[in-house]
Amino acid sequence: MRPINQQVVLVTGASSGIGEAAAIRLRQRGFIVYAAARRTARMRHLLGLGIHVLALDVTDDASLKQALQVIMQQQKRLDILINNAGFGTYGAIEEVPLADGRRQFDVNVFGAVRLIQLVLPIMRRQRSGRIINTSSIAAKVYEPLSGWYMGTKHALEGISDSLRTEVAAFGIDVVMIEPGATNSQWAGIAKQALLRDSGSGAYQKLVREVAAQLDLFAKVGSAPTTIADLMERAATARRPRTRYVGGFGSKTALLARRLLSDRQFDAAVALILGLGYRYYQRRKS
Repeated sequence: MRPINQQVVLVTGASSGIGEAAAIRLRQRGFIVYAAARRTARMRHLLGLGIHVLALDVTDDASLKQALQVIMQQQKRLDILINNAGFGTYGAIEEVPLADGRRQFDVNVFGAVRLIQLVLPIMRRQRSGRIINTSSIAAKVYEPLSGWYMGTKHALEGISDSLRTEVAAFGIDVVMIEPGATNSQWAGIAKQALLRDSGSGAYQKLVREVAAQLDLFAKVGSAPTTIADLMERAATARRPRTRYVGGFGSKTALLARRLLSDRQFDAAVALILGLGYRYYQRRKS
């Protein structure tokens, strides 16, 4: 790939959290950075850092094409795509409306894949490129009331693995970032959906425990810059790993999943949720 100061990066979901931190970090390293999100007003401060700001809705095909048209008109190339746009819908599988589940997949999976489809002809012509998808340790583990969200991350990882083998001959790398708990708006959005859809139904005990866990994640989770560090490594490595793992609890959770049987992991999740709820209640009092 070209020298860093000539490489063009597109970061989606860059209005806050991990995406914002990644855009800033990569600009500091010298990349030409395009930060994209629906809420451009929240990205105005990035302009002062020399970052280009784009309006982008990953579920709108016209929006995706327009954003790429701007980049190609201005830079004539795109070297790195960081698919970071996404959110978490929490709630019981039984109770989350199918429309909300579809929206979760539209943003977290189909939006990312459609952007990949549009970017790949550019990278194939260049005979180089790098696609970095923000996955999660949720792609390898699970807990109750998170099936829709974790389903999207399992799907994105399967697609990314297949994609990596398809595009390697064109000099294109595919990398997955697998964060653990992160201190961002994500947990609050997930909790809001959880309480809305399952807060008064048959799963109230689990809802209380998972809601408490989300609150704890928002307090003790790793800073978004921790995950931005992983993205920087993935963007700058001459031969990047296929996966980068980091953030609060990530490596412990993945190790437990490898070592424990399904039933043992089920029991461990239940125990951790119960202990976490009691700890959270004591902290509140």
